[in-house]
Amino acid sequence: MSISNIKFPTLTLAIPAYNEAGNIERIIQGFLKTEYPKLIEVIVADGGSTDGTQDIVNKLSLEDYRVKLLHNSLKVQSAGLNLILKECTGDIFLRADAHSDYAPDYIEQCVETLLESKALNVGGAQRFVAKTAFQAGVVLASKSILGSGGAKYRDSNYDGYAETVYLGCFWKEDLLKLSGYNIESTPNEDYELNLRLKAYYSDNSKITNLDDRLHHKSTGLDDNETNKAIYISSKIRVWYYPRKTWKSICIQYFKYGRGRYLTSIKHKNQLQLRGKLPFLFISATLLLSLIDLIVPQLSLHTEALILSGLLFPFGESLRTTFKFRNNFTTELWRGKEDEIPSCLSLCFFCGVTLLTIPIAHFSGYAYQLFRRGFLRVTGWYIKEISNES
Repeated sequence: MSISNIKFPTLTLAIPAYNEAGNIERIIQGFLKTEYPKLIEVIVADGGSTDGTQDIVNKLSLEDYRVKLLHNSLKVQSAGLNLILKECTGDIFLRADAHSDYAPDYIEQCVETLLESKALNVGGAQRFVAKTAFQAGVVLASKSILGSGGAKYRDSNYDGYAETVYLGCFWKEDLLKLSGYNIESTPNEDYELNLRLKAYYSDNSKITNLDDRLHHKSTGLDDNETNKAIYISSKIRVWYYPRKTWKSICIQYFKYGRGRYLTSIKHKNQLQLRGKLPFLFISATLLLSLIDLIVPQLSLHTEALILSGLLFPFGESLRTTFKFRNNFTTELWRGKEDEIPSCLSLCFFCGVTLLTIPIAHFSGYAYQLFRRGFLRVTGWYIKEISNES
């Protein structure tokens, strides 16, 4: 099917932002140049930026009436997205990120995939790119099974149904029926929303809206279609710039761990094992170490296990760096040519990232488990989320 042969649904582009003065104008201007004829609004929900982001958006709104600025008092992405969802008028709700790059046909491919797949949420793979040496290490870590966990949304060549996508393109009415994003699952709100979308899809024997999704009618579900709510297309191309410092990676994955625990409580029967593996593996290692310390006669040799756990990420980083050595500069590097990092620095930063991610994720998961199990704190309060953003 060609997108030129369909009735065009109206589309809202939603961008949550905070201190994105270096990127926001380029991102918005790029989307405004789209050939898609029914982009009716680009709404930015700003979380109180102090770097001039709001001034830039206001300037763009004077140049193009489609650009709008909302104030997100809660700061976090999920709250900003819900604010946009409440105010927007488009049939399609397309989420964008302020620190990513997008292909010129990004909007067109998202709309076409949404219509053709009949899924509730579509998107592309999260393609990692870098401009600094540390970012490059994170990029390579994302290519490893240790860094991606084998997730389909990290595979740029994958086409098909999956458990989640990067960002997402939705029918607005579906999001409204599900009350939008769950703020308490921050920053795991995307995955948590997709779990609810899958359940919603399974519970509806026939999903119809917008003139039966603009004449591409759903014929109902059969026993083999209960997981077809989320679809990934390799034609939807977006490139993500990861965090620039080790500290920011620690904070990011600590928060991911917290959010993953909260999601596991809300969706006990749906969460994949992959999200619990860092906690389970490190917990088992610590437990065995404690037993070995208390009962040394068992000779569990946990020192060797711990040492292997610390060294293995660097061995994997060496393998990954070697594997992508030939196409690193053409596919993964977006920085200056004279700043391309050496193989040694790539191996080091990749290894550090592969070691940091599970430890930070475990720490966040364990922290939230402690809060709930011992302190009886049942959620991640909005004030706390805002302070940590």
